[in-house]
Amino acid sequence: MIEAIGNQYIVARPVYSTNTFGEEFKKTHRHHKTFLDHLKGCCSCSSQKAKKIALSLFPIASWLPAYKIKEWLLSDIVSGISTGLVAVLQGLAFALLVNIPPAYGLYAAFFPVLTYFFLGTSRHISVGPFPVLSMMVGVVVTRVASGGNTAPELSSSSMENDSVVEERIMVAASVTVLSGIIQLLLGVLQIGFVVIYLSESLISGFTTAAAIHVLVLESVFTQIQKTNIADLVTSVIILVVVFVVKEINQRYRSKLPTVIATGVSYGCNFEQRFGVAVVGNMSLGFQPPITPSVEVFQDTIGDSFGIAIVGFAVAFSVASVYSLKYDYPIDGNQELIALGISNIFTGAFKGFAGSTALSRSGVQESTGGKTQVAGLLSAVIVLIVIVAIGFLLQPLQKSVLAALALGNLKGMLMQFAEIGRLWKKDKYDCLIWIMTFIFAIVLGLGLGLAASVAFQLLTIVFRTQFPKCTTLANVGRSNIYKNKKNYADVGFNPLRILRKRNKALKKIRKLQKRGLIQVTPKGFICTSDGFKDSDEELDNNQIEELDQPINTTDLPFEIDWNARLPLDITVPAVSLHSLILDFSAVSFLDVSSMRGLKTIFQEFIRIKVDVYIVGTDDDFIDKLARCEFFDDEVTDSIFFLTIHDAVLHILMKKDYSTSKLNSSQPITYIQVFPSTLIPDPHFHSFSQEKEMKFDFTINTNGGVRNREC
Repeated sequence: MIEAIGNQYIVARPVYSTNTFGEEFKKTHRHHKTFLDHLKGCCSCSSQKAKKIALSLFPIASWLPAYKIKEWLLSDIVSGISTGLVAVLQGLAFALLVNIPPAYGLYAAFFPVLTYFFLGTSRHISVGPFPVLSMMVGVVVTRVASGGNTAPELSSSSMENDSVVEERIMVAASVTVLSGIIQLLLGVLQIGFVVIYLSESLISGFTTAAAIHVLVLESVFTQIQKTNIADLVTSVIILVVVFVVKEINQRYRSKLPTVIATGVSYGCNFEQRFGVAVVGNMSLGFQPPITPSVEVFQDTIGDSFGIAIVGFAVAFSVASVYSLKYDYPIDGNQELIALGISNIFTGAFKGFAGSTALSRSGVQESTGGKTQVAGLLSAVIVLIVIVAIGFLLQPLQKSVLAALALGNLKGMLMQFAEIGRLWKKDKYDCLIWIMTFIFAIVLGLGLGLAASVAFQLLTIVFRTQFPKCTTLANVGRSNIYKNKKNYADVGFNPLRILRKRNKALKKIRKLQKRGLIQVTPKGFICTSDGFKDSDEELDNNQIEELDQPINTTDLPFEIDWNARLPLDITVPAVSLHSLILDFSAVSFLDVSSMRGLKTIFQEFIRIKVDVYIVGTDDDFIDKLARCEFFDDEVTDSIFFLTIHDAVLHILMKKDYSTSKLNSSQPITYIQVFPSTLIPDPHFHSFSQEKEMKFDFTINTNGGVRNREC
């Protein structure tokens, strides 16, 4: 019964343990599906299931029929044209990062848009080249292709011989196809959840390191004497113009400088007069598809996996932002399928791996793009350049494209500011950012990513192995329990107490058998001070005996272990009789954790400290029962619904007055969070004397006390 009085409420109900609650309120039996049931469901077939599968594989079938032509078409056209122009220039620029001719970047900007239009679930991202992925593919091309250690020289007027160029293109295409196959398999197997292991801080640190890799090239130092002054001056001017125009107008920041640079380079004939490297021959039309190299597959499986994961993580994170902003769902597994098929398709036509560029997606959304119709129109712009007007870009200096590529890295380089923000919010995330950056710089992007994921998982294990606990105190004589101190323990090691008591019990038995001890109302009286007992080192069997429950049934008297013992036998006093563990934040226990938890309970019970657990769900208790957690010593009656239920049960059990709520032996409440494991079966002492004196009821006149850290 609940009765409201002003801004207070009064609750009158029985004290519920988990067992008594289950007896009064019967739980509805539910059939939990087994693996065989799920397998049957997957293999079954119906018209509704076929329709559902078709709509999930082709999201276009769900949003295209609802397309609002009058309201959205004009916005999509404007957005598509703007995004297409950006995609052309970024495709050309990012191809330099892959160490292949710039013209092949147009294929990477065209083909993935077509497949994503039909298969993608995001309506706003622009798929295509991404500088970090281009850099990762370029690293593989440099390592695998013969002559790949020689980067394209901006000071040269021609590319390397045709065979080397073709080999580089083959390596880039094969890596792209393999990464697409990996993404497709992950999507079909419904493993889109892997993105949760790539946190925001990990992605930020990794992309920042990739940007550093792009900036700090070996050729900067090894070929500095070959620097073309015209290229250097042009690059610096373009960088300055890009940054200035970016601040003035988001829409034209990457198109206007390029148009000017192309015109100036053509009008002044920079290629002949200063020997600068230009885009050169732009053959109209498409290249015939190729068969990927199996040998490259074998050499680049690890790199391809990293490219697949990073590409998906970046695309999914950007898509998630827009899906929240415009309130529509996205499917991680379908995104994997869409990106995988896009990369397979692109690689087959000599493109390179793509995801989504943040700046390009920003242009598509900020210029009014409503759906992937804008993306399709951007592909049309790229198509026009490929088949008709590509020759207009032939005089464009490669140094201009390189400057544009570097300009796109500004946002990534600005992510260094994340370190300070993360340090204030979460030091673990800050450490993940820093270590990811170091791993990616030192080990390279492929191994660096693997090491970063492993380190992030290690931090989870570390936080799990060292759970945070708090001691709770009753506030204002109510059912509210708050943190008593910043650090929490019961103040002693129960196993140590148990062994001390069993050792003392053995000595007391010897004294009693020899008639050297008497018991009075005031305590023990020892009639001989000459008794000596050896404290020789115990063997394993004797240690196991000391770990057994204390049995005093053979003695004609009871032992008060907190009182003074004969012959100055010292046993640490135990200042509490009950321990309540709040498990509301514990999601699961594995087998080793159950073993450790049971050991803890047994040790406390054997020194006459009752242990209770509150805040668990029924599945948690069922799992303990299935794993034979309970026995005569640890029973299932230790579970209660709330802390207050457990406290009231203890008070009634100890026959205390519920109005006074005072005891010479306090109750300790431990809140366990957010750990899922209990690795150490022993609690550690931090201040036993202070803990012994505290009264578990704190009268604060209804408020929570203010204690400075």
